Amino acid sequence: MTDGQHATRARRLSRARRVVVKVGSALLVDPASGRVNRAWLESLAADVARLRGRGQEVVLVSSGAIALGRRHLGLASGKLRLEESQAAAAVGQIRLAHAWKEALDPHGITVAQVLLTLGDTEQRRRYLNARATLNTLLALGAVPVINENDTVATAEIRYGDNDRLAARVAQMLTADCAVLLSDVDGLYTANPARDPEARLVAEVDEITPDIDSMAGPTVTDVGSGGMATKVAAARIAVAAGCHLCIASGRVSSPLTAIEQEQRCTWFVAHDQPAVVRKQWIAGTLEPAGELVIDAGAAAALGRGKSLLPAGVVAVRGRFGRGDAVRVLDESGRELARGLSAYSSEDAERIRGRRSSDIARILGFRGRDEVIHRDDLVVTPQRRGRSAGDVA
Repeated sequence: MTDGQHATRARRLSRARRVVVKVGSALLVDPASGRVNRAWLESLAADVARLRGRGQEVVLVSSGAIALGRRHLGLASGKLRLEESQAAAAVGQIRLAHAWKEALDPHGITVAQVLLTLGDTEQRRRYLNARATLNTLLALGAVPVINENDTVATAEIRYGDNDRLAARVAQMLTADCAVLLSDVDGLYTANPARDPEARLVAEVDEITPDIDSMAGPTVTDVGSGGMATKVAAARIAVAAGCHLCIASGRVSSPLTAIEQEQRCTWFVAHDQPAVVRKQWIAGTLEPAGELVIDAGAAAALGRGKSLLPAGVVAVRGRFGRGDAVRVLDESGRELARGLSAYSSEDAERIRGRRSSDIARILGFRGRDEVIHRDDLVVTPQRRGRSAGDVA
């Protein structure tokens, strides 16, 4: 591998605007004592501070609540019953959040705890609420520390699910890069513990059946999930335009180590997150309604601006917040498609009004835009470009 290839891979992390970092239980919790590995956690916190110091946003997805809680409850090693896992998570989550706060406090970084379930990333309204909360936290300078809400899980809890949760969070937040820190340093052609000829796969351009077949189960004392869940996470992330790196966290300052060309596996995304999102809005969502806008708003859309309520002259159909709608000019020509920040009922009440009037009219402070430009795709014939172009 050439120096240039190494440099290109390192830049995927160093140049990312928004980074999601997943920390596995086996790294954060000392398996011998069941306590937080504080020296290592402090080195990762310094990494996070360094990324933020150069203008990058960081989101952490942290395992470890069950592993921390079971020691305090005196639960024996081995597989736990569901109710025992939930109890351990309830106790351990407090300690996990405190550990992150103590690690990031010296860097002047505010920590926010966010507990998510699968439904929060897949049910549209809950997805929008979670995304809005996380984006607000990032805008306010906080570092969200996310974990699965294990205390209310109704299915068997698997530690490795946080690999997929990290990918879903990256998808939700249109992150540029996701890093899965684990006790393994990447994807191998075979199990390196059994096959001395196994080779590390440094880069994956496409997740093929051969790549899937390389992923075998991995189990540690405090976590499970293995390479199969990491490849599944990579599939989600790459489809969302997000590069994903699987790297060993068994080193101090693991993010620095990745940038310094530590052995790891990169799953490469071939489109930018914003482009992928625009393609999804334009091509895979069925519009639930229509917004008719005036000439001034139409001209603003052509310049890449958001759609404000002042420019809306009519609302057609019934749709909810977050639903896809068509944007038409007054002659009925489609100008764009996008995700409405308001239901059809609320959009009708604020149409033609200034954004500063929204709180008074609706009784709550919503977004200034009916459709934010990040959620808007200008129809191709208006610009002569593909539907995936950024508006």
